[in-house]
Amino acid sequence: MLTDKYPRAQLSHTPTPLEILNNLSKKLGGPKIWVKRDDCTGLAMGGNKTRQLEYYIGDALSKGADTLLTTGAVQSNHVRMTIAAARKLGLDVEVQLEERVDGRQPEYHTSGNPYLMKLMGAKIHHYPVGEDEEGADNALHVRAKELRKTGKKPYVIPLSGNQIPYGSLGYVDCAEELLLQLKNLSLNIDGIVLPTGSATTHAGLLCGLRALGSDIPIYGFCVRRDQKAQAERVLSKAIKVAEMIDRPGIISNNDIWVDDRMLSPGYGQLNDELLEAIRLTAFCEGLLLDPTYTGKSMAGLIHLITTGHFRPDQNIVFLHTGGAPALFGYPEILDGEEN
Repeated sequence: MLTDKYPRAQLSHTPTPLEILNNLSKKLGGPKIWVKRDDCTGLAMGGNKTRQLEYYIGDALSKGADTLLTTGAVQSNHVRMTIAAARKLGLDVEVQLEERVDGRQPEYHTSGNPYLMKLMGAKIHHYPVGEDEEGADNALHVRAKELRKTGKKPYVIPLSGNQIPYGSLGYVDCAEELLLQLKNLSLNIDGIVLPTGSATTHAGLLCGLRALGSDIPIYGFCVRRDQKAQAERVLSKAIKVAEMIDRPGIISNNDIWVDDRMLSPGYGQLNDELLEAIRLTAFCEGLLLDPTYTGKSMAGLIHLITTGHFRPDQNIVFLHTGGAPALFGYPEILDGEEN
């Protein structure tokens, strides 16, 4: 494997299934839609963060860490799964929750991911600013310094884009796994659609595909930043990942496709296209999407289909990155009223 030289903690239930969404494909009248079920990775209801955490925690354990520190939004899937990984591996864990999303109902702060975080007993800190990645990471490092004075060996899993993206290695692995599944099915894929936020998943999958000789395009729908900022982030992180797997130069600007048409009115906020995507996918397939990531990328895929970007004879893979627990923090989805 391209990632063999890096330490890894075994956490994922892989390979995850690759399934066709027949009902949704017929409903939309476009290409055949396949779903890569990375919501089925295990670890506290699953999601893409499991693959990422294998390499962050692998690095942590190789350095003798006994405590994990990380940060994320109130409904963060990453925070939920970091806590679960720590519990599974017998590590202490402290997390920091950032106030990124305004105007939510009370359930946003008490149900879904926050409920599960409390159930697993993590020590929770709060960071008042929602759009300050460097500040959030610095707050973790301050806490790590305090813990070292007590004899602990903390490891910070960072948020900002200028850190070593160990988590992307999990999606280099996923690229190899997916290509093998496609080979076994004798299936040609014309595109992969995913949500793009931290760019950890996006950059890893892109580098894995290119390193293995695949030119399948990746369509990333922005969930936190505008198109220009996100394209820069994906490219910067992908260049780092390519160097990490000893394949420098495999990524260029032409490999980066991002679109922010489904982002408004912002991270973790609802819009009509998102609501329709969540409801349609649930009704047609019994497949649960979340309001922050997969709902917006499915809305993007639906847009590409209905505007004729994809032909009916094509095959598209939708990467389901998990996140269903966050649905419980948005009770207004059921009646369509956004407060």
